[in-house]
Amino acid sequence: MKPLRPHDPADLAQIDRLIAQQRSSEALRLAEAFVAKQPKNAAGYGAAARAAIPLGRLSRAAELVDRGLRLAPNDASLNLLRGIIDHRLGHSAAAIERLSALLARATANEVEVGIALAEALHRSGRRAEFERLVAAGGRWTTDERASVFRARAMLASDRARAVDELVRTTHDSRNPVLRRVTGFEAVRLLDQDGRYREAFDLATLVHRETTPPFDVGAIESEVEEQLRLLEKGRAWFTPQGPRAERTAFVVGLPRSGTTLLEQMLDRHPLVDGIGEFEGALAMYDALVGLGLWPAGLRSLSKADAERLGSEYLAGAKERMPANAGANNGSTGERVSFDKTLHVWRLLPAIAAVLPGAALVHIARDPRDTAISMHLSNFHPRSWGFTASLPAIRRVIALERRVVPKAFEVLGLRATSVRYEDLVDHPEREIRRVLETLGVPFDPVVLAPEQNARTVLTLSHEQVRRPINRASIGRWRNYAFAFGPEWDALDGTAG
Repeated sequence: MKPLRPHDPADLAQIDRLIAQQRSSEALRLAEAFVAKQPKNAAGYGAAARAAIPLGRLSRAAELVDRGLRLAPNDASLNLLRGIIDHRLGHSAAAIERLSALLARATANEVEVGIALAEALHRSGRRAEFERLVAAGGRWTTDERASVFRARAMLASDRARAVDELVRTTHDSRNPVLRRVTGFEAVRLLDQDGRYREAFDLATLVHRETTPPFDVGAIESEVEEQLRLLEKGRAWFTPQGPRAERTAFVVGLPRSGTTLLEQMLDRHPLVDGIGEFEGALAMYDALVGLGLWPAGLRSLSKADAERLGSEYLAGAKERMPANAGANNGSTGERVSFDKTLHVWRLLPAIAAVLPGAALVHIARDPRDTAISMHLSNFHPRSWGFTASLPAIRRVIALERRVVPKAFEVLGLRATSVRYEDLVDHPEREIRRVLETLGVPFDPVVLAPEQNARTVLTLSHEQVRRPINRASIGRWRNYAFAFGPEWDALDGTAG
């Protein structure tokens, strides 16, 4: 690949091609080099931000867009990006305000603006505004992707027709991303309507046609290497990063109760949920790049550990609202709670780079976890194992082997919670979690449905209801999909 040259008009096109090919890491490297050489080119900041978003580097994307907006405050593309990033960061009110103003300007990117605004209104639960936007029509509603929003708006008045519209789009569209969105939206509704076989068959179809091959063996190899090191009964490295006692992580697989736990903790005046922050994965990538993961952690220098830990802590602090707790009389230093769902595979990295961090492991009946993952729309590349129940079972088995062993051998500040116990005895269980985090109990955590923060995970509708048992035992509706091999896994948290 030829090196970047200042003022080369092909540079941005090359970055765009890499983004379209989902080669985001390469695109970001080229874009960062581009803006370093052309710091007054606003389009370069937009390209870099678009490359950073798929990598989950939202804080970096926001910084890049803001630099571009200082050069071109009315640029429609940059304002769209800022609205998307704000929404992804949970600042949906600001996103909706920006996107609404942009849509009123009827800019050249009106279609993308309308799609982004509809998604932000839907995810934020602003139902009346969402329905008015769809009813008003406009150029954005002629786009094929608007079919999912028309169906969502139709649900209250004609549910059967809405489901039919989603299924039709799933079968007819040539856009794989849209097919996944409409397909799994239809799966969710079919499940709610008790049409379980139809839901399962549609999910299987969507996975088969839109999920690329996924190498579960790569996960197994990495975890098995960690287990071999842990079997020696002691840490093979010395923690050397900055102390991180006010930092906490969820440890668990998707659909195991992680969002409920986060929403409960985020209600506490001394705990700030920072969502699925990319910092832990950036730390992992850096360790892999240094050739230190996982066995080489014994050679991690203090300087590198300090640098990686400080980068994580700075990024986490940026995700914490500046005025949280200001109006409720709370005192004391706040704790960040990171919901990154990869941490179960990164525990030695956390121990080495962020000593003192708190970890909360949550697990659920494995069949409930598995069917919830299989019927949900996770990123087809990052979470491709969700396309197959056997692959999901292999990953659950790995997680349940490595987490308790790492907690024990690495001497981590950790606790384990079973989702079913959290639902049945919320005060008892959350008190244990808060004790691990080092903050006192506050009864507000028992009403997670009152959390006004936008939820972007697949559980965004469930957590708007009071704590309930509705999803416990869900797998029994799909008993036809499970064999006796699942009996080897229990539902404990380790």
